[in-house]
Amino acid sequence: MKAGAKGLDDLVLTPMGLRFAGRRFPCTVGQGGIVADKREGDGGTPKGVHRIVGMMYRPDRMARPSPWAEPIRPGDLWSDASGEPDYNLLVSRPYAHSHEVMRRGDPLYDLVLITDWNWPEAEPGRGSCIFLHQWRRPGYPTAGCVAFRPDHLRWIAARVAPGARLIVRAQP
Repeated sequence: MKAGAKGLDDLVLTPMGLRFAGRRFPCTVGQGGIVADKREGDGGTPKGVHRIVGMMYRPDRMARPSPWAEPIRPGDLWSDASGEPDYNLLVSRPYAHSHEVMRRGDPLYDLVLITDWNWPEAEPGRGSCIFLHQWRRPGYPTAGCVAFRPDHLRWIAARVAPGARLIVRAQP
């Protein structure tokens, strides 16, 4: 299969890790496992086909991983305030509602691939964005995102195209 051929650009979550571009990468998913009915705060990784719609990185910690990556700026936040008009969108400080800080003290969000889960028209309570980001350590679950070893995440980010599909199937 040639690069760019159907299927090669997909990121497929399997019980053995994430398959992408002919390689398999160990990863972790949400503490709630793979879920068919994602809800805000359930810790689940939603089953389905999700598009990669953005990439953000910390320019003070790494070089731009891909030409389409956008820098994470001081004050960048991600709203997880279900019911607010900016739910599941990038917002900036000051922000009075529930949110995640994008420019964290730890390296988890130094590089983030953003999926279209419940985006751009977010349905309240369905869960905020599912990111692909760095893991805390092997086997440590996320709050619903898919997490990787830092070097593997950088390898994926350098090769993934906007609109690539993250395919999450039910796990046995």
